[in-house]
Amino acid sequence: MATRSPFSFLDGLFERVMSGPLPPAWLVHEVQHRTVLFLNHVLMQEREAMDRLARQRGRVARVQWRIFSMALQVTPAGLFDLAPAEAVADLRLEVSETSPLSLAGSALRGDKPTIRIEGDVQFAAEINWLVDHVRWDVEEDMARVIGDAPARAVASVVGRAVQALRSFVGARVPGGQAPAPAAGELPDRSPP
Repeated sequence: MATRSPFSFLDGLFERVMSGPLPPAWLVHEVQHRTVLFLNHVLMQEREAMDRLARQRGRVARVQWRIFSMALQVTPAGLFDLAPAEAVADLRLEVSETSPLSLAGSALRGDKPTIRIEGDVQFAAEINWLVDHVRWDVEEDMARVIGDAPARAVASVVGRAVQALRSFVGARVPGGQAPAPAAGELPDRSPP
């Protein structure tokens, strides 16, 4: 007898939502605009990332997942901006996985999703470098708002919660593995 994941109903729910009406254009534009602001905030914390992107100025990357897509153009400053609607993409990145739960599970395990890539090889290499090397320093951003000590405490609690979630997902997703313990952390020796 095949067992189903207790979360499989969420995939079905997502499919029902996706088959409904599309979100309004203003909402899509606003989400894309906020995504660009966030990406640029993260990039501005890493000077080398901006320098690498500046060498690709004017290039356009189109990211596609299911029916959603976003075209990003590299600015001369080494940041991103929404590309004009008529812009031709130099690089196309299409996320192959259609299930949002599978994508979330992969992200929690630290895996990259399967992506089909077409276009400029050098531009693709720079984007890959960004994905591999640029990380959002949440603790630093929180420290600006609430101070160093509270930010460190919140980051520690969130880190432990994420590690527990990774272990949970890794133990329950087919083919998934619980991640190795972080440095200084004791491995879980409890019976399954």
